[in-house]
Amino acid sequence: MNRKRRVGIGGIATESCTFSPLNTTIDDFTIWRGDGMQEIYPYLPAWIWRDRDDIAFIPCLKAWATPGGQVTSDAYAEMKAELLERIEAALPLDGFFLDIHGAMSVLGLDDAEGDLATAIRALVGPDCVISAGMDLHGNITEQLVSQVDVFTCYRHAPHIDALETKERAVAHLVHLLDTGIRPHRAFVRIPVMLPGERTSTVVEPGRSVYGRLAESDGVAGVIDPSLWVGYVWADQPRTNAAVVVTGTDVVAISREAERIARRYWDARHDFSFEVPTGDPDWAIDEALKLDQTAVFISDAGDNITAGGAGDSPFMISRLLTRKEFTSGARTAIVAAIPNTEAVRVCIEAGVGSEVTVSIGGMLDPVNGVPLDLRGTVSAIQRDDPEGGDTAVVRCGGIRVAVTSRRKVFFHRSDFEAVGLDVDAHHLTVVKVGYLFPDQRAMASAAFMALSPGAVNLDIPSLPYHRVQRPIYPLDPRTPDPDLAPMCFAPIGG
Repeated sequence: MNRKRRVGIGGIATESCTFSPLNTTIDDFTIWRGDGMQEIYPYLPAWIWRDRDDIAFIPCLKAWATPGGQVTSDAYAEMKAELLERIEAALPLDGFFLDIHGAMSVLGLDDAEGDLATAIRALVGPDCVISAGMDLHGNITEQLVSQVDVFTCYRHAPHIDALETKERAVAHLVHLLDTGIRPHRAFVRIPVMLPGERTSTVVEPGRSVYGRLAESDGVAGVIDPSLWVGYVWADQPRTNAAVVVTGTDVVAISREAERIARRYWDARHDFSFEVPTGDPDWAIDEALKLDQTAVFISDAGDNITAGGAGDSPFMISRLLTRKEFTSGARTAIVAAIPNTEAVRVCIEAGVGSEVTVSIGGMLDPVNGVPLDLRGTVSAIQRDDPEGGDTAVVRCGGIRVAVTSRRKVFFHRSDFEAVGLDVDAHHLTVVKVGYLFPDQRAMASAAFMALSPGAVNLDIPSLPYHRVQRPIYPLDPRTPDPDLAPMCFAPIGG
C-alpha cells in the first residue's frame, strides 16, 4: 500500500507600514498551532481534502496580526523558529501550503516572506511542492518566486475571495502531487505603486483588469495567473506591482505574464478612487449636503486595514469645530479609536457619568496629536475578542467609540454591540480606506477623507528613499518598461 502523501500547513501573515512608528510585537499576533488551526481552514474539515484518504495534512503554525507597523526582529525570529521546529517535526513532507500575506515587513529585513520561504525550502528540501496563497496587496520578489512552486492570490478588493484563494492554493498543490508536475514560473515586475483605494476591483479599470485574468486561466500550459497590486506604504526595493504566471509551458506562461503586466501598466492613469474623495472638511460638508442618515466617511490616512495605527483623532477634532454637531442638531459616530487608559477611565466612571479623557497620539505620536475629549459615557462593552473593552463617549451629537485594542467596525453587529445605530446618525466615520462589503451595505452614501496619517493616500508626498525608481506615480514620466518576464525553472523533481 502506498503511503499517504504528507502536506504541511503554516505561515506568518500581516501587512506592515514602514512609515508608522508603531511596531508590531509578538503580543499583536494571534497564533494557531496544530489542530487548533482547523478553524481557519474550513475547506479542510478534519484535515480531509474533498474525501481524499491518500493525503495527510499536518498543521504546523499560523500567525496573523492586524495590519500595523513593522514587525520587531525578536517577534519574527520567535515565530519563525517555532514554525520551523514544527515543520521539522512533521518531516518528511511531500507538500507545504505557505499561508502568507506578502506585505510583512520586519525590522532589518527587506523581504520577510522571501526569507521565510527560503528557510522552509532549506528544511523540506527541493522535492517538496510548496504552494503559496496570498493577498493581492503583497510585494513579490525574485527570492520568493525562486523558492515557491506555485502561486495564487486574491482577485477581489475588497477581499471577498480570501478563503476561495487559499482553497485554490491547496487545489494547485494537490494537482501537482497527483500529476508529478513541477511547474515553471514567469515573473514580471511592473514599475507602478498604487494604493488599494485606487485599485478596487469593484469599479473600472480594476474590475476588468482582474476580471480578464480568467482569460489566462483557460490557456493550455497555464496553472495559475496572478496579479499583485502590491503594498504601497513600504519604503523597500520590492514595492511595486507584479505578475506571476505558473505553468508547464514556458512560452505560454511568458506570453500571458507579459500580457497581464501590459494590461495593468496601460491602465495606470485610469485608476481612481471608488467614491468621491477630498480633504476631511470637504468630505464632511458634502456628506451634510445630502441631508440623510447613514452616510459613511473613510478616515483613510489612519486606515487600520492598511497599517495605520488608528489613533489619530483628527476627524473627531474636525467634527468638534462644527456647532451643528456639538449642539446635537446633527449626529455622528466615530468608530473607533484605541486608547486603553481612556477606556479604563470610562469603565471606572460608569455609564451616564461625565468624563474627560485624552485620546489619540499614543500609538502613533508622529501622525496623531492627543485630544482632550469631554462627554458622557453612553455605553460599555467588555471582552470583545478583537477590540477588548469598548466605551462610547457622547459629546453633543458625536458618539466616539474608544477601544482598548485596535479594531475596525466592519459589521452592523460591531456598532449594535455598543448601542450605536448607524441608520439613526447622519455621519459614520470609520478607520478604513475603501468600504468593506458590510459597511457598503449599511451606507446610504460614502465619501473618502484624505486625512493625515501613516497611510496617507497622497503617495508622491511620502518620504520614499529606497523604492526602485523610476516608478509611477512618484515619477509621472516613467518610461514604457520592458515587461518581458523572468522565467524560473522547476524546483526539484
